[in-house]
Amino acid sequence: MNLSLTLTINGERREIVLDDPRVTLLDLLRERLHLTGAKKGCDRGQCGACTILVDGERINSCLALAISYDGAAITTIEGLAEGDKLHPVQQAFIEHDGFQCGFCTPGQIMSAVGLIAEGQACDDPERVREAMSGNICRCGAYKGITEAVIDASGKLSAGKERDAA
Repeated sequence: MNLSLTLTINGERREIVLDDPRVTLLDLLRERLHLTGAKKGCDRGQCGACTILVDGERINSCLALAISYDGAAITTIEGLAEGDKLHPVQQAFIEHDGFQCGFCTPGQIMSAVGLIAEGQACDDPERVREAMSGNICRCGAYKGITEAVIDASGKLSAGKERDAA
């Protein structure tokens, strides 16, 4: 039995036919659409390596059945940069050494983008660490990650204030 769904992925509308209703968003993205930024870490929703944004909210794509998101707008790490210009969160991760091996970095960045959009980021490192606690970094780059989130949050807030003025 084939199931059809429509997703807008990184701004591009995609018509997708699934032959199995059990396909997760992570497997759809990685194996069928070749968007390999989201990683399969634990495959149990415990590490955050597969974090993506669905309609602006961060989710663990390994736990999400693709068919449940028909009509949704999905943003992956591949959709953040605008050409050669990195998203402010991506740039902040580079500036603050917010990664080591890089395996968790796409999920960390997507989670950071989501929490900033949710208004949960601020200049309090403890609050940022709590909001990012669903993303595990086995290398222990948490100091740089926290600094990057705080920096990017400040820059994005300043940009919004300038735009509103």
